[in-house]
Amino acid sequence: MTSPSITPALTPGLTPGPLDTLTAACARLASPSIVGPSPDGRTQPQSVAGGAAGIALLHIERAVAGHGEEATAHDWIRAAASEPISIGRNSDPFHGAPALAFMLHTADALGGYRRARASLNEATTTLTRQRLAAAHARIDRHEPLTMYEFDLVHGLTGLAFYHLHTHPDHPVNHELVTYLARITEPLGQGEARPPWWLHSGLGGTAHPDFPHGHGNLGVAHGISAVIALLAYAILHGQDSPAPRQALDTLCAWTDRHRQEDPTGTWWPGYVVPDAEPKSGRPSWCYGTAGTARAQQLAGLALHDTTRQHRAEDAMLAAITSQRERLPEIGLCHGKAGLLQAACRMANDSTDPHRSSQLKTQLPVLAADLARQLDTDSDGTPELMDGTAGAALALHTALTGNPATGWDAFLALS
Repeated sequence: MTSPSITPALTPGLTPGPLDTLTAACARLASPSIVGPSPDGRTQPQSVAGGAAGIALLHIERAVAGHGEEATAHDWIRAAASEPISIGRNSDPFHGAPALAFMLHTADALGGYRRARASLNEATTTLTRQRLAAAHARIDRHEPLTMYEFDLVHGLTGLAFYHLHTHPDHPVNHELVTYLARITEPLGQGEARPPWWLHSGLGGTAHPDFPHGHGNLGVAHGISAVIALLAYAILHGQDSPAPRQALDTLCAWTDRHRQEDPTGTWWPGYVVPDAEPKSGRPSWCYGTAGTARAQQLAGLALHDTTRQHRAEDAMLAAITSQRERLPEIGLCHGKAGLLQAACRMANDSTDPHRSSQLKTQLPVLAADLARQLDTDSDGTPELMDGTAGAALALHTALTGNPATGWDAFLALS
């Protein structure tokens, strides 16, 4: 299968630079031999963040969209599944059976893998229900929420995105939405902080810099992912009073922490008692890229045009006046995450003026990312912080919304 040329879909003003950069980046990532296991486990084959499973998403997306080689995608799929697959305590949306199940879901249009996908999906559903039972038991004991229970990277919010995207009519989706609505319910009498307050540091464990814990507004480990999930569920067949009330409650809390300054609207990545909120970088993980997308989805789900427009304005401000605060290229901390979120928001905006403004800025942001990727050609190949993620964001800017919905695991689709 030869690779046809790309006609830019979102960015008609895009210069050849980003396309040339994308082509070169994909060529550098053609062989799975560039990724091997590491002692810290980050580049294990079944890791979405740093291993073959993540880079496979790039080649699957390219092949399904008609711009890449199917054989290359299959090579990376085999590499991702080359070791015994984790279905135990260390399996989560970014690693092990759930990660590989999602990878094979994106590859559905390529054919094959039916038995493997069914087996991985069954394992993921079993794992999800085990963790749901433990989460409900924790709530029944009136114990505080933990990051690893609910977050996008390790927890039930990430698993919920997998299930809603792969089998939206499965009963487990109602179970997940019910749980995520329940984490907004007070844990007991006299509790001053919200029930989603984390009694830990930013890593999910006790830390001396966070003696009273923190309220996490980010997408990777915080409440913005829950906002995005509940909004997505309401927009895709899981609409009922409970998730709507929970979404209202969470949005009201983020509104209390929303900030305005000369650079635009922004939300802190986290809040702690008796401290001024800090303006972070406009990244996906803890910044405007992820939070604004969650707020836009909430606005669409709740028919709240003010919320939607505020989110889109915040994204425009991040692109025009804050993007230089993202020196990295990656999806997690860098310009690729900002570009991917901006593409999604531009396409989903129901306001023609704001949509046009965002689309006008996409070529500028894509060209910035491409120049940065050109100078970082010897950098890490991985998805979250490296070349693969940057290439996927450039691919989205050139072709439109992803053909495979690969960015569901980032709570962006």
